[in-house]
Amino acid sequence: MDNGGRRVLVVEDDLTIAASIDARLSAEGFSVTVAHDGPAAVDAEAATSPDLVVLDVMLPGFDGLEVCRRIQARRPVPVLMLTARADETDLLVGLGVGADDYLTKPFSMRVLSARIQALLRRVERSSAAAEERIVLGDLEIDIAERRVRRGGEPAQLTPIEFDLLVHFARRPRAVQPRERLLSEVWDWDVQATGAGTRAVDSHIKALRRKLGADLIRTVHGVGYALEVPA
Repeated sequence: MDNGGRRVLVVEDDLTIAASIDARLSAEGFSVTVAHDGPAAVDAEAATSPDLVVLDVMLPGFDGLEVCRRIQARRPVPVLMLTARADETDLLVGLGVGADDYLTKPFSMRVLSARIQALLRRVERSSAAAEERIVLGDLEIDIAERRVRRGGEPAQLTPIEFDLLVHFARRPRAVQPRERLLSEVWDWDVQATGAGTRAVDSHIKALRRKLGADLIRTVHGVGYALEVPA
């Protein structure tokens, strides 16, 4: 598979797992850099400017959450976090510091590869579509500058939160099933990526926390809809 030499930074302190990820991604045409602790990860990101970061949460030096905070402060970059726990609080913290996606260990290399490809496709698609400004009541979305305000107050959204909000804003009041959101926002083939709907639910909670609980309505058993704010 030819990935055009796109650069991936793999941050994993387990040498066996790191080597396996390196081998798989290198075989698929990625240019891979590996780091094994927090400080080395931050330095490697600054030196290589990767197109995507695969980032373990538990690291020596300082953890993956701090790594994510530091690299996102330097420049926006897609981050796929690896976690040994599926605790919802941990996942929300990871998403809150700028991670776009997560995988819970153990995982297959096939699923990891599918998630990486989907994340890169989504980033490329969102970059190509940056052209408009959406205003719905007191909600303002500047797509070209990727800025959001509600009631005049700016909201700091992660890349995936922003893309999810834009998807809803282009279809106000329309109910969006979770599976459709995974397909159209994350660009996931649910069967290929092994994806569940917890990613959607976690990001919806983050959007409500940042923009107001009244903005996105839960349609039980189906999905979510954006309510046009006053």
